[in-house]
Amino acid sequence: MTHSPTPPPPTLLRNRTYDELAVGDSAQIERQLSAEDIQLFAVMSGDVNPAHLDAEYAASTQFHGVIAHGMWGAALISAVLGTRLPGPGTVYLGQTLKFHAPVRVGDRLTVRVTVTDKEPVHRRVTLACTCVNQQGSTVIDGEATVLAPQQRIERPAATLPEVRLLAANGLPRLLQQVLPLGPIRVAVVHPCDVLSLGGALDARAAGLIEPVLVGPRARIEAVAAEAGLSLQGVPLEDVPHSHAAAARAAELAAGGQVQALMKGSLHTDELMSAVLQPEAGLRTKRRLSHCFVMQTPAYPRPFIITDAAINIAPTLEHKADIVRNAITLAHAIGVAEPRVAILAAVETVNTAMPATLDAAALCKMADRGQITGGVLDGPLAFDNAVSVAAARTKGIVSPVAGQADVLVVPDLESGNMLAKQLEYLGDAASAGIVLGARLPIVLTSRADSRETRIASCAIAVLLAHHFRSNPP
Repeated sequence: MTHSPTPPPPTLLRNRTYDELAVGDSAQIERQLSAEDIQLFAVMSGDVNPAHLDAEYAASTQFHGVIAHGMWGAALISAVLGTRLPGPGTVYLGQTLKFHAPVRVGDRLTVRVTVTDKEPVHRRVTLACTCVNQQGSTVIDGEATVLAPQQRIERPAATLPEVRLLAANGLPRLLQQVLPLGPIRVAVVHPCDVLSLGGALDARAAGLIEPVLVGPRARIEAVAAEAGLSLQGVPLEDVPHSHAAAARAAELAAGGQVQALMKGSLHTDELMSAVLQPEAGLRTKRRLSHCFVMQTPAYPRPFIITDAAINIAPTLEHKADIVRNAITLAHAIGVAEPRVAILAAVETVNTAMPATLDAAALCKMADRGQITGGVLDGPLAFDNAVSVAAARTKGIVSPVAGQADVLVVPDLESGNMLAKQLEYLGDAASAGIVLGARLPIVLTSRADSRETRIASCAIAVLLAHHFRSNPP
């Protein structure tokens, strides 16, 4: 992880009057482009050109990907003129611009203005303007003409709110993406309460799964009758108890008769133990781990939290598999190169804090090709992982900071608390899935809503189809 030497924005704005300016004076700011910058500029300007907002379309253009609006760079030039040189009191009179190269998400621009001429009769000042990217290439240049201020001005800089775009309801969009794939056959293990049985039948009604109920027939039918649920057309594997249900479901999975498992009203350990039995043939080289797929109104895209349900105190080796599993899930839900933030309490390596050492090691493993398919950075504190403003304030330059797709927590306790805080206090929608086996395992809690259970099944459908062409 690297840190920018650029100082934070000034808390006090001071201008330079016409008389104080001299040819050769200059000022600059630096700014890293994020996907949110592009979206917010589109909202503000109304420019919804798909070259800026539609990744699929943008990939087919001469730029081979999403680029910033050209006038985003021009706005940064205006920011230098209005806040740095000449500063407050400056009146824009004219601007010429030439656009030499595209600006992409993650690019960091140095935006500089330099006084080239002064005209004393009207206090007009001409300034050369350049925007140079992190590779030293000039992407924009031009010339500005301004009316320079006559009087000194000092004003406190305004504290701007952090603006976020509210995400639309994710479940309808997720179903729209998944339903064309068709339902998958799912063994629902010991659905002996209304929540787990009703959740499986809801997912069936939504067109996501074809459930195979595995458990004591008498108990399942009694639950259905009490709740007024119809089991017509739903196959049921009759076994005496939860242990037998887990074992039978694993057999069905091993035989290819189902493409996913779904936890019912048995303990998680009971189901996982059956999956991990050598004779089940469901293990892979990776460790099992759990992922929450979450979406909150305060963040512009869905994201993954892992591991918050399976691995209590993961070692470095365990965390490597946790990251690999999360990257696999991100690919399955359509994120081609997920940004993975390895979380800790601080963003610097501290030998007294093992989570920071693990984070640094995981990033080096990615550098050496031991973890592939995503971009890793860490240690990152939670605020730096999800807030561009927080990362910028701390001078953190990173392709992950502020725009993480995956949040890797230090241990189960911190992850579980984080996920539940987001759900109950942050109005986050969530889905839960276990990876690391040869098929996805839907893992939900008794407190989960109907929407969470349906969303979890939708994620399982995406993974099952992903595994057909990319076997785990």
